[in-house]
Amino acid sequence: MVAPTWRDWVFSGKAFAAAMLALYLALMFDLSRPYWAVSAVYIVSNPFAGATKSKALYRVLGTLLGASAAVVFVPVFVNAPELLSLAVALWTGTLLFLSMLDRSARAYVFMLAGYTLPLIALPSVSDPGGVFDVALARSEEITLGILCATLVNQVVFPSSIGRLFSDRINVWLADAGAWAEDILRGEGAIPSTPLKRQQLASDVSSLDLMISQLSYDPGTKDVVGQARELRGRLLMLLPVFSSLADRLHAVKQQSGLDDTLIALLNDIADWFKLGGGVETEKAGASLLARIDALQKRDKPAGWDDLVMSSLLTRLKDVVELWQDCLTLRDHIASGGHAAETLPLLHTRRILTGSRHFDHALLAMKVAVVVVGILLACAFWIASGWSQGSSFVSMVAVSCSFFAAQDRPAPMIRKMLIWTALSIVVAFVYLFAILPAVTSFEMLVLTLAPMFIFIGLKMSNPQMGMFFMLLAVNSATLIAIQDQYSADLTSFANGGLATLLGLGFAQLWVTVAQPFGAELAARRLMKSGWRDLADTASGSRSGDVDRLSSRSLDRLGQLVPRLAALNARDLGDVDGFADVRLGFNVVTLQQQRPSLGRESGKLISDVLAGIADHYRRRLKRGGSGSAQPQLQDTIDRALETVMRNEGDVGRRVTDALVGLRRVLFVQSPPPSLSTRSELNQLSFAAE
Repeated sequence: MVAPTWRDWVFSGKAFAAAMLALYLALMFDLSRPYWAVSAVYIVSNPFAGATKSKALYRVLGTLLGASAAVVFVPVFVNAPELLSLAVALWTGTLLFLSMLDRSARAYVFMLAGYTLPLIALPSVSDPGGVFDVALARSEEITLGILCATLVNQVVFPSSIGRLFSDRINVWLADAGAWAEDILRGEGAIPSTPLKRQQLASDVSSLDLMISQLSYDPGTKDVVGQARELRGRLLMLLPVFSSLADRLHAVKQQSGLDDTLIALLNDIADWFKLGGGVETEKAGASLLARIDALQKRDKPAGWDDLVMSSLLTRLKDVVELWQDCLTLRDHIASGGHAAETLPLLHTRRILTGSRHFDHALLAMKVAVVVVGILLACAFWIASGWSQGSSFVSMVAVSCSFFAAQDRPAPMIRKMLIWTALSIVVAFVYLFAILPAVTSFEMLVLTLAPMFIFIGLKMSNPQMGMFFMLLAVNSATLIAIQDQYSADLTSFANGGLATLLGLGFAQLWVTVAQPFGAELAARRLMKSGWRDLADTASGSRSGDVDRLSSRSLDRLGQLVPRLAALNARDLGDVDGFADVRLGFNVVTLQQQRPSLGRESGKLISDVLAGIADHYRRRLKRGGSGSAQPQLQDTIDRALETVMRNEGDVGRRVTDALVGLRRVLFVQSPPPSLSTRSELNQLSFAAE
């Protein structure tokens, strides 16, 4: 067990101080449920001031939205419990769906608004006239707790999220640099990308939430734009690394590496270890000059030379992108201003924020939640159980919390265990400790040991959520009022309803959602194939940045699932190869109108063959190899474009080289005979 750091102690102390401040103010203002303010503090508290501020804002908005819905729905449907149940279920499901379509901190607004409705509306069924008072009280007390948490976090030793963001970037760059060194030294120069290296795409995707919180931190609000620029370049590096590994492998297999190129590769590998600063920038400029010198050497335009020139272009892209990443990282770490102009080398537009969403799968997960709430409501209506509202509310809350998971049942089971522990803690406090408390000062002293201990554990990324649940549930179940009024029967019924609600939720999602990561992984792969088929056929927009961003986002979702599955037929998936192929397909679509009739016809045949290849994959549900006829078509198109198109066909030739390296990497190189001299080819093929 790792001992708590001083930062953990500071965070725990601040959270407890904010909770007690909120409790004191709630009691002073005679609010009806002061324990809601305490719970709100622990829900929004975060070691970083910006994260606390953003979650606080979104929790207020979500609470107000859910409370407003309760005020509207309860009077309308109070005499029709079946319709009220349907309204609650559909509201929760709809808002949950919206939350899963937003990967920023803003998603919390929608999910919270979704399950706030049952928390307020269902207990008010027996007294519909008081629903406004309940909604107002919850809004007031939660807002009070949030304000206290935000104030304490901003004033007392505020910690900037910028430090954590910089640490995460440094870890990512270290991993990416290790991959680059493996490639440049030769060990990693292989046509396919190992699953371990594809994990880097998932790591970049995980930065989205943190970037969305930077604007709420005074120390980082000016660098949000640079953070997005950095994220885009990190993503761009990945397919370039993959392409570099492929081209280096091809050159080694075909013509071999001369001493000049070997020295350049080794120097670039050493350069990756420098870590930034003026010396790194100067060394990078020298490396770019050496790459340019190699690119200017006149050579016949044979296959080996095409691949070599593509390799040099990839090297140039790698150096430029890496230097840009270091520049942006240092600028963000220093708290630079948005108005500053940075000396960025790579001028290509960064990848857009296009994301992949499996709407059908998300809708199915939402349907599981909606039906679960309806079943719980049906049981409540049929049984007439006085604590049925708590039962249904816990079903809604727990199913919403973990709806995005491939297997939510294990997480709900953990929530059940920690909730049971919080019931035990609350029982001890209510019936063994609090009866002896006679003042607010004594109350603070009795609560301090438990809540400070919980606060220390909340800093742990793996267990923080469950200790937060322990704090929130304990505070809610203890239900501190201005005077002691504990009732064992009411406490037991409430605790039983909570546990039964969680138990039912676990049972329901186990039955209704038995599939795990494999279904999601296969759907992600098929979506990628469909994207490529549509792009090749021309039915999808030819925006290379949107396509590549969507493909890499899809890869970021796929890799963790592949790592968890270890399925034999999914083990050789190379998502970067599909990204590179997509780049080249878009290039062919964009350049085809400028070609002559013969070349344009062959390019159309190539695109049709690629579309057919991926549609066959979709029908078979497996990978499969491309048809030999497609290889022949690519070779004929390559020779025809080189012979007929001159400078106009350079990008097309580059794209054809890239396609052949992705689809037919094991095939021998084509025999190219051309009647035109192509000088200083600059390849964009990925």
